[in-house]
Amino acid sequence: MSKIEIKDLYLVFGSAKRQAIKMLKSGRSKKEIHSKTRCTIAVNNANLSINEGEIFVIMGLSGSGKSSLLRCFNMLNVPTSGSLVIDGEDITKMDKDALLNLRRKKVGMVFQHFGLLPHRTILDNVAFGLEIQGLPQEERHNKAKEILNMVGLSGYESSFPHQLSGGMQQRVGIARAIATDSQILLMDEAFSALDPLIRAQMQDELVEIQQSLKKTIIFITHDLDEAIKVGNTIAIMKDGVIVQQGTPEDILLNPADDYVKAFIGNVDMAKIITASAINEPFKARIWQGKDGPASALRLMERHLLKFLPVVDHLGRLIGYVGEKDIRKKIANKENNIDSIVTDIPKVSMDTSITDLLPLFINQKYPLAVVDHKDRPVGYIRHSDVVSMVTGYDDDKVQSIIESAN
Repeated sequence: MSKIEIKDLYLVFGSAKRQAIKMLKSGRSKKEIHSKTRCTIAVNNANLSINEGEIFVIMGLSGSGKSSLLRCFNMLNVPTSGSLVIDGEDITKMDKDALLNLRRKKVGMVFQHFGLLPHRTILDNVAFGLEIQGLPQEERHNKAKEILNMVGLSGYESSFPHQLSGGMQQRVGIARAIATDSQILLMDEAFSALDPLIRAQMQDELVEIQQSLKKTIIFITHDLDEAIKVGNTIAIMKDGVIVQQGTPEDILLNPADDYVKAFIGNVDMAKIITASAINEPFKARIWQGKDGPASALRLMERHLLKFLPVVDHLGRLIGYVGEKDIRKKIANKENNIDSIVTDIPKVSMDTSITDLLPLFINQKYPLAVVDHKDRPVGYIRHSDVVSMVTGYDDDKVQSIIESAN
């Protein structure tokens, strides 16, 4: 479900905005426009759809326009033209009071350098937004304590910001944004001021917190690894233009241009790409205690398969049966398949390719991909994994595997 829709949005800094946009639409470059009008094109015809409850990452190099675009979501930057719709309402048309209410109750912000009030305790920092909303002290303190416990800072209520580490201070910043029950959180390079170890921990904690909160989070970063780790969807910007938008795997597997390719050039694909990207869905399955060898062979012939998954009465994977074993059962006029079910390594959809390779040792069948209830959803062949890691096409990989065997 879409929470935010951006359509044809331009953001221009300078006095001759209309002239700048006219020149931009006629094909003039940013440099030429700045020389002629002294205007800076920060965002150029942005179009985005952000779903409710997702972490949407906007990334790009310094000067790409990502932070300028972020500040349009709470109207700290007022778009020059276009629309920005939240929950069906175009916030670019809001009056002063409506915008104030938007910033207080619907859209919260987590800053790069924490933005904490040094003279206030951690408890009062977290409760600050609630105080602005006019909540009584006891009520806002109780809510602040609840949120501090959620982010792992219970017991630090009476401390002051300078007494906490950088990672802990950033947790306070996140807690403050969460405490106001804001539906949307804006995070501008929120972890970039932290050292690498603490930064990695904060990324993990954000993903974990999001599992329970289901906020709509717009996350700004210049780090692709961070974007892949936290993001459900990524938009990459260059010179104010959104050059590609998609899931992390979409962008890694199908970069739109050389700029995006340069971004992903140093990424270890085997650690990032998961089973969901290369698994083939099962076309059929057989049920233990119900389907016999004849039914299994009919399904195999219909779908041109050499094996089939066997599931129990709840649909949970037990193992595979192969065509040769099925034909032997039929030749011997045996009706039960239990003795020929082969146990198979099972993996989840988010298992990385690096973790898949060792599981193929001494396996003649593909790996089984299962959902959270252990139900089979697809399979992965050894050749698919090797092809992804090496970059060779599938036919060449298959011939290498066969010659090795």
